[in-house]
Formats: sequence, C-alpha cells, structure tokens
Amino acid sequence: MKTRTVVLTLAALFSVVSVCFAADANMGTWKLNETKSKMSADAPKNGTVVYEAAGDSVKVTVDGMDAGGKATHNEWTGKFDGKDYAVTGDPASDMRSYKRVNDHTLSMTVKKDGKMTMSGTIKVSADGKSRTVAVHGTDAKGKKVTSTAVYDKQ
Repeated sequence: MKTRTVVLTLAALFSVVSVCFAADANMGTWKLNETKSKMSADAPKNGTVVYEAAGDSVKVTVDGMDAGGKATHNEWTGKFDGKDYAVTGDPASDMRSYKRVNDHTLSMTVKKDGKMTMSGTIKVSADGKSRTVAVHGTDAKGKKVTSTAVYDKQ
C-alpha cells in the first residue's frame, strides 16, 4: 500500500511539473528569422534556440554562427529566478540570468568574469508563434552593441 501511494504521489507531482513547463510560452524550439531581425552584419547569429525542461529547471541550448561564420554552441541550465547560472561553450560569457517579468516576457543579463556585458528582454508574442530578443551591452572589444532578433516557433 505504501509503495502504491508513493508511486501515485510521484506521478501526480511529475504531471504538475510537466503542465507548468508546457504552459510556459518560452518552451520549445525557436529559429532565427533574419529578415525580421535588426542585427549588425558582424554580430553573431543564434540560429536555433531550444528551451526545454531539465528537472525543476530549464535548459537553454543555443546553436549558431559567430561573426566569422564559425559554428557556435552554448548551454545554460537554471531557473527564471534572476539568479546567475553558469553558461558553457560561450567565450563571451560565463554566467547568465533570466527573470520572469510576466507570462510572455523574460529579462536577462549576461556576465563575463563577474561583469555584466549584456542585458535585454525576451518577449513571446500573444499567439506564441514568435519571440523578440532585444539586447544591449558591450562586446569583447569594448564596443557598444544593440540588436533585435526575431525568432519563429518551430
């Protein structure tokens, strides 16, 4: 009887966590729409961004191209709680934080060696079919940068 109760409790908990993540407008695979985006020619391009559940956290996987056309890949796993979590595979950052503003908006900060280099917002459209990432900050060379990238849900 105890085993059955534990199994049912765990199943119910898993269902609740799954529903919470499924309802998150950010979750899923997003592909860059270059024609709708406003980015400088020498800016790196995050071609595909995937948000997926990772236990009680979120894993963000980014694949794209740097300014020289070389393939890039980085990953972040954390929560949308405004706290810094480690980034792997990104030479321009080592920490990133996301904070939920509302059901369709996240604010984000990007850091390298404890110093904020980028900040911005991620807004998912009301219909959930696109999202806009607006960032501003300083690149590795100390140059001020701004970009607006538009992604379509896959």
